[in-house]
Amino acid sequence: MGKLRNGGMKMVYLWVGAAGFLGASLRYSIGVFLFHESAVFPFATLTVNLLGSFLLAWLTTGLMVRFSLPAHIKTALGTGFIGSFTTFSTLSVETAALFLNGKTGLAVLYVAASLFGGLWMSRLGFQVRKGEESG
Repeated sequence: MGKLRNGGMKMVYLWVGAAGFLGASLRYSIGVFLFHESAVFPFATLTVNLLGSFLLAWLTTGLMVRFSLPAHIKTALGTGFIGSFTTFSTLSVETAALFLNGKTGLAVLYVAASLFGGLWMSRLGFQVRKGEESG
């Protein structure tokens, strides 16, 4: 019984790792596409974090419930893919850099846009899912 449980846990790690690879690769690709050396505002990180907020809400209330996916797939999508697609650490470092470079207004704007934008995108994800259920 213990061997089966441990074997199952190892498979979850593999699924999370594979999904994490895909999420991180997609985030990197978006960063390459949106990053410009002369940019003064971190649009790439803001974009992935807002999009990730929407996707996590939509996935957890929609796809995962609608298709009653196995637990390891749910964990892979939420923790692996979305968890590696979005990035709080980069948000923190970029905010600190804006403050250190004297761009206090942009830093505050960045944090506000990330926090309130993320909440709004999550709500939108829930609403889109609710609309799919009724329509």
